[in-house]
Amino acid sequence: MKRLFTLSFSFVLLAHVLTAQTPVTSSSDILQKLNKLNTVGSVLYIAAHPDDENTRLLPYLTYERKLRTAYLSLTRGDGGQNLIGKEQGEPLGLIRTQELLAARRIDGAGQFFSRANDFGFSKNPDETFAIWNKDSILADVVWVIRTFKPDVIITRFPTTGEGGHGHHTASALLAVEAFSAAADPKHFPEQLKYTEVWQAKRIFWNTFNFNNVNLTSEDQIKLDIGGFNPLLGKSYGELASENRSMHKSQGFGTAKTRGQTFEYFKQLAGDPVKTDVFENSNTTWSRFSSTSKFTSTINKIIAKFDPLHPEVIIPDLVTFYKQIQALDENDPLIRCWKKEKLKEAESLLLACSGLWMEAYATDYIAIPGNDIATTVQIVNRNKNIITLNSIRYINQDTTLALALKANELYTYKHIGKLPESFAYSNPYWLNEKHSSGLYSVHDQLLVGKAENDAAANVTFNLTIQDLSLSINKPLVYKYTDPVKGEIYRPLEILPPVTVNLTEKAYVFKDTLVKSIPFVVKANRANVAGTLQWSLPQGWTATCTHPDFKLNAKGDEVLIDVLVHPSSNSSNGKITVAIRTEQETLTKSITRLEYDHIPYQFILSDAEANLVHLNLKTSGQHIGYIPGAGDDVAACLKQVGYQVTILTDDLLDKGKLSEYDAIVTGIRAYNTNDRLQVYYNSLVEYVKQGGNLIVQYNTNNRIGPLLAKIGPYPFTISRERVTNEQAEVRILKPQHPAFHIPNEIHADDFDNWIQERGIYFAADIDKQYETLLSLNDPNEKANEGSLIVTPYGKGNFVYTGLVFFRELPAGVPGAYRLFVNLLSLPKHP
Repeated sequence: MKRLFTLSFSFVLLAHVLTAQTPVTSSSDILQKLNKLNTVGSVLYIAAHPDDENTRLLPYLTYERKLRTAYLSLTRGDGGQNLIGKEQGEPLGLIRTQELLAARRIDGAGQFFSRANDFGFSKNPDETFAIWNKDSILADVVWVIRTFKPDVIITRFPTTGEGGHGHHTASALLAVEAFSAAADPKHFPEQLKYTEVWQAKRIFWNTFNFNNVNLTSEDQIKLDIGGFNPLLGKSYGELASENRSMHKSQGFGTAKTRGQTFEYFKQLAGDPVKTDVFENSNTTWSRFSSTSKFTSTINKIIAKFDPLHPEVIIPDLVTFYKQIQALDENDPLIRCWKKEKLKEAESLLLACSGLWMEAYATDYIAIPGNDIATTVQIVNRNKNIITLNSIRYINQDTTLALALKANELYTYKHIGKLPESFAYSNPYWLNEKHSSGLYSVHDQLLVGKAENDAAANVTFNLTIQDLSLSINKPLVYKYTDPVKGEIYRPLEILPPVTVNLTEKAYVFKDTLVKSIPFVVKANRANVAGTLQWSLPQGWTATCTHPDFKLNAKGDEVLIDVLVHPSSNSSNGKITVAIRTEQETLTKSITRLEYDHIPYQFILSDAEANLVHLNLKTSGQHIGYIPGAGDDVAACLKQVGYQVTILTDDLLDKGKLSEYDAIVTGIRAYNTNDRLQVYYNSLVEYVKQGGNLIVQYNTNNRIGPLLAKIGPYPFTISRERVTNEQAEVRILKPQHPAFHIPNEIHADDFDNWIQERGIYFAADIDKQYETLLSLNDPNEKANEGSLIVTPYGKGNFVYTGLVFFRELPAGVPGAYRLFVNLLSLPKHP
């Protein structure tokens, strides 16, 4: 048992590089918000994935048209690729969720999601609906429409398939069906306990011209969305680049555009219009008889606004707030806009007053049942009449009745106990295991939410003039980075101790004992317990020192468990728990740290797959050239290979003959322009008897090839097989790839996950042998998933088979086939 201690508390925190500031509202921001007070119209944009939204249109609708705008992404993007790291599946979905929210902070729109899981590329909506459960996702779209109450709905994709992805087409079909279903009380009546039916006025398809497919036409509604907003100091094309470029995991950084830019719209249903999507739609306060005078009131406030002294309009804003507050809520639409405009007016009151409030904990981790220390600060930065009546901490009020002096910072400290009942922090859609197509979310009020509410809040009870307000501020943690300055991170409610396994799957190629390390980490001081585990049938495990005691928060201990498969052991999961005197704890933690999104983590069950497979290996030393990020090198180490990561420095030295095979990581030729320099040395390595295995690359705008790949020409297509159960036909049964050192049979393609392969080879030179044929249902066979050619004494391989998914998942047949590719025999 090896004990590991963190070097210092501050060192751990410096790993988090996101710089966050308390939002700053300038006078131009205030004027923009004042103008938006006059608009009571809304639009909902619907598509399938993060990054599908029209990033030019959303800021135009929000800032130019002053509309309440939101994007409903049916999925969180779990099944996509990742250009910035190794994360796949749920962690990638969490990254892409936060990238969308970062984009929305730029374009001012809201964000919704359904419970649909992005299970990977789909070629048609029928397959998509079968996996998602169409009715469940339709219910979610209806719910968002009923609660958001848009006047207009816009889809990104057509219902006829030109969007190219089954999820895309499905999103349009669901939007069209939900347009009517949301108004029908017979559809999903259980929702009406919380909301009302809603009929949007009309629905459009936002036609497009990209990927050499032009579906726009001059007889469609046409809007110039390329204007310049002087209050923002940017055009909507410039804003589009900024929010689009937040999708960094997808490589969607784009250049800024300026000048005229047209968007086109084809009406799908609703009241017919000819010139504008909001034609004949009243989006002013006069749409309600009880609020018709509000427009003149707001215009007077705007006329009075002084950018150097925004506080002069506070009395007028207080009066307007009370007028909204007094609105009758019998009309559901008035009730909806009352809630929205009260939020907007409150935001303006705080901005004009210059009132700054913050609440932060002295630690970024809090444990239910333990004390939590909080610091609260407030300053009245303009000359306003503001009274701080009380502060409500977690389950405790402090009465103050303090008149805030101008520009004087007040600081209060509080220590209280976090209730035992507090739930651990975790993305709500990941609290339960889910199917391949649908997250498990049982609380109707959570459906559609982009992310969790703050783990804890502090409430400031104020009086501005004679208006009482209760302002919630999330309890956060902040510290100072010597390079980046003030850094904020969310408060984490965690169990006292977590236990992590180092791999998703542990692969045993024989019946020898393997040591599996478990990392036990204390999230508070003075934690003691015992590591426990359960195993599948036929497995045994022993541990010399399962007990531990960790004295300081952040301390870690490695506990090695010797795991032993028998000759007839069954593949399954090892599940792990920590038994303390008070409770049994079963959670592991996965942390995600990127500059462009807030600090994220996932709590999940502490478990991993145990895989005992019949695997022979040959050769010992593998060189691995990293690409966009994958775990293939780690998987090869598990089955006994010595793997060297080939950095540019090692490749520059050119001593490649010591490697029995060299593997390039996924998208290596898209991400490493130095591979063009190393092309000759890699080809010479093959010529002298080495095996070079190139995993998939792309060849498009997002991922252009930066280097020549093989000794003979071929291109990379967008062809793929998405059905992980698709039949795989062996074209060259006698080829060594299917015999040495492992015999490959049809059942080696059983139990693959998500898909068979992507970005297959095309235009293949006759020197290559195509070894496999496969296809999705009702499509022609494709032979580009695995191509091999002898070159000199060695072999070159290009494969689009998704080994980067299958090996970390512990798929036995994938291991056998990949080892065979590493082991292709030399030629005389």
